[in-house]
Amino acid sequence: MLIRAARHYEGAEQILIRRAVMSSFKFVSISEKELPPQGQWVTAECPARIDMSGGWSDTPPITYEHGGAVVNVAVLVDGQRPMGARARRIPEPLLRLSSKSGPPGAEFHTNLTCRSLADLQDYCQPQAPGALLKAAFICTKTVNLTCEKMLSEQLAGKYGGGFELQTWSNLPHGSGLGTSSILAGAVMVVLYEASGRSVDAESLIHAVLHLEQVLTTGGGWQDQVGGLIPGVKIGRSAPELPLHVTIECLQLPDGFLETLNQHLLLVYTGKTRLARNLLQDVLRNWYARLPDILQNVDALVNNAELCAESFQKGKTVHYTRYV
Repeated sequence: MLIRAARHYEGAEQILIRRAVMSSFKFVSISEKELPPQGQWVTAECPARIDMSGGWSDTPPITYEHGGAVVNVAVLVDGQRPMGARARRIPEPLLRLSSKSGPPGAEFHTNLTCRSLADLQDYCQPQAPGALLKAAFICTKTVNLTCEKMLSEQLAGKYGGGFELQTWSNLPHGSGLGTSSILAGAVMVVLYEASGRSVDAESLIHAVLHLEQVLTTGGGWQDQVGGLIPGVKIGRSAPELPLHVTIECLQLPDGFLETLNQHLLLVYTGKTRLARNLLQDVLRNWYARLPDILQNVDALVNNAELCAESFQKGKTVHYTRYV
């Protein structure tokens, strides 16, 4: 009975976090613009990100109960942006989805055609084929699941046809480089543009937070900050709701970026890490308010501020990173 009660409490906790994080949608601003011509691709390519300091302080509920700060860097992998998305309007009133993931020689391909609203119903099941792409159509309000009109009627009436959406990532699954959140941002921005709307970077960061709660994958904000904002930056969130992320791009001294590039080497071990599997343990420790976790979170935020200061001064410092 105690175990069952604990599971119910954790279920309630997840609902509470989901609703709290969804408050970030308040900071999503969308502008209307002219529809692009049918058949014209809208493309977004993104870098990966590496976390320099402060990671996990961006994770709900820590980020809005304690406040968070993360320094991270947008990076090319082998000189290229390793992920992206593109979308275009098509004459047929349907959704044609395709994705490619994995390094060259080990790609995994998914191809789907959604002809009815029923084909989109598994958007909140992360393991379902095309779940991220389906959730993006819903969260950008390109498609309305609760509308009485059929999918074909919605698409034909608003856009004169449907959409083709393609995504790709050349990174291994579970690489820890922020792929899923950054890719979600790429998908959302091309959908907004292809459907005659535009969104700025800050709005996109909060839109991804909202999408990941709809998708039920959870997660914080540092990945999309790292991959959707160029260069070196520090993201911050205050201990309050609605959850609002602010970004400060760090100005580096002359020559320091080259120095940083000369000291970075990405090594893939072949061992994956899935954030969702780690998240529950972190949250249990946080809600227990164990002294160690409280001290660690304080140190994460303090170290991030120290790291940002060091980047701006072009100096290297020794600091303790808590994991």
